[in-house]
Parts: sequence; structure tokens; C-alpha cells
Amino acid sequence: MNLPLRENPWRLMLAVNLVVIVGVFFYKITREPYVPYIHLVVDYHFGFTKRALIGALVSLFATKVPVWLVFALSGVVWLITLGLFVQLFRRTFGFDHAHMPLFVFMAGSPFFLKNFMFTLGHFDIYGCALAIGLLLLPARSIGYVISAALGSMILILIHHIHLLMYVPTIAVIVLLRHYLVQGFSRQNTIVGIAAAACIALLFAAAQFYGTMQVPPDEFVRYLQGRMADPTRTNLLSFSFIWYQPLSQEIHDTWARMPSNILGIPVFALLIWLHAPLWRYFAGLISALALESHRRIVIAALAMVSAAYLIMFAIVFDYSRWVSNWAVCMFLILHAVKMLPSSQDVKPIPAEDRNTTVLGWIVTLIPRVGIIRPF
Repeated sequence: MNLPLRENPWRLMLAVNLVVIVGVFFYKITREPYVPYIHLVVDYHFGFTKRALIGALVSLFATKVPVWLVFALSGVVWLITLGLFVQLFRRTFGFDHAHMPLFVFMAGSPFFLKNFMFTLGHFDIYGCALAIGLLLLPARSIGYVISAALGSMILILIHHIHLLMYVPTIAVIVLLRHYLVQGFSRQNTIVGIAAAACIALLFAAAQFYGTMQVPPDEFVRYLQGRMADPTRTNLLSFSFIWYQPLSQEIHDTWARMPSNILGIPVFALLIWLHAPLWRYFAGLISALALESHRRIVIAALAMVSAAYLIMFAIVFDYSRWVSNWAVCMFLILHAVKMLPSSQDVKPIPAEDRNTTVLGWIVTLIPRVGIIRPF
């Protein structure tokens, strides 16, 4: 039933979310925050290099890279991700009145599309888009496993931290959609093991052999040669990360830990605001037809969460990690919904006052941030 906006708060929340997203976009492009421009100018000029795939692709089409391309490219990826998620939700749940609260708690979450808008230019969204694509693709053939592996390797070439950020979620999606449905045949088991080995080897190569081998001054001069405006040297201030070993990243993270850990109560509060969604997710797991499926899903959630805990100990962009963890939970929820169920699970109650209040709070929070909350 299509009620007017004033009689349907959940539809009104979606409208408000659109306004908030537009506001975040203009806030992003009209200020001078850190712009992840450097990833568009680093390529494979000096040999195999970590975090260089996007820049290498850009170099095929542009010899000089303008700053606006950061927002144009990432904006297109954001729109693609939005379209994919809308299609996924329509296919999994539908856009009836009963499931509108669930859509608001996902699509309107400050963890998800709004935070991706605030972090335009960062690489996180590529993993999310690939995971959503795998939730939409048919999962019957061995080609599905191979496609997921190739996609994961592309993510690692974009940035090797995807091994912890989205590759575990992609593995869970493949497990739930392919292996639990098709079974573990000899062929798909061998392909799965080989795929995992290739992904691990590529990560090791990027992490330990992808550092820049030329002097920093030579590297910076080359990057300036690719810039449309070489005078903006402040955009190259993070060039040191192509020389930084893992040990230094861990040292820097733990040096910031005392101050960054103060944000944990805020993150916990933000997660709690999504309580209706988590209760619905727990209901889906409890309703699974097979006990083995329930145990596998719980173990998968623990594995994905453990990967994020490792990231917390290595890189200090805590707001991004918490946000992407929540997005991974949203996507795994869709995969769980696709498994055989023994009973229907009641949707999030649309008329419940407390749920509506939480929905409004989630709607009005514009984003979570990059390092510290807000």
C-alpha cells in the first residue's frame, strides 16, 4: 500500500536520506579534506607495485590526471553500487511496506552509502560492489567460484588490505551460495583450494614485493609528471606509504591506539542503533532449515569479524573498518536469506514506535568517518 509520505515515516526517511547524501556530497567536494588522488597517478611504471591497478587503468586513458577525476570516477562507482544494492534488495526482499524498515536500516545506515559518499576516492567500495554483484549472479557452476577468485585478485591489486576487508565476505558468499547448495564435489573443492592459494600468493607478492624500489625523489618526480597541476604537491604527501613496511604500519597504528580507542563506545552505540536489523538477522539464522547451515553461518560471521580485528591492529582507519564490517554483515544477511528456511521470519515491525525512533536516528546521522567517528 502506497501511503503519502506524511503517513509513512519509512518512505519519508528514504527521502531524508537522499537529502543527507546530497549534502554529504557537496560537503566533500567544496572543502579541502584529504583527497585520495595519489592512487590515480601511481601505476606500474617502476614495475609491479602495490595499490597501483586503478592508476594503471587511468593511465591508459589519461596522460595527465586532474583532481576532479577522483570524484568523477568514484562517483560513478558509488552510483553503480547503489544500483546493484537496490536490485539485490528488490530480488531478495522486495519493496513492499513490510520490508521498508529493513531497507532504511541498510541503505540509510551511516555505515553504508552515506559513508561511501564521504570516503569518495577510497578503495573500500570496490569490494562492496563486487560482493553485491556475486549475490546477484547465478551460483550454480564452477565458473562462479572462478569469477569470485578473479574478482578478489583484482581487489588485492587495487589494495592488498582487501584480503581482510572484503575477500573474507566474498568467500562466505561463495560458500553459502555455491558450496552449501551444490555440495563439495571433487572438482569444485579443488578449484576452491586453488583459488584460495592464488589469492594468498598474490597478497604476499603485493605486501612484500610491491614496495617502491626507486629513490623517493624519483618516485615523486614521476608522479608530478602525471599530475594535471604539478604544483599541488600536497596531494602527494602520502607517497611514503609505497615505501612503508608492514612493521611500520603496525607501529603507527599502536602509537595512535590510546586516542583512537576512545571512539569504541561511539562505534558500539552506532551498532546498537541498528538493533532491529540485528534481531532480524538473528531470526534468519535461527530459521535456517539445517543445523549445519546455522553453525556454518555463525562460524563465517566470526571469521569475517576476526579479519576486521586484525585490521584494527594493523591500520588505524577505524571508522572505515567499522563501517565496512557493518556493510559485510548486511551483505551476508542477504546470502543467508537465500538459504533454505524452516519458517518465515517476521520483518522488522514498521509500526513499532521504538523501531521508528531508531530509524530516524540512523537516517539523520550523515556518516561515520574515516579514522575517528564523525
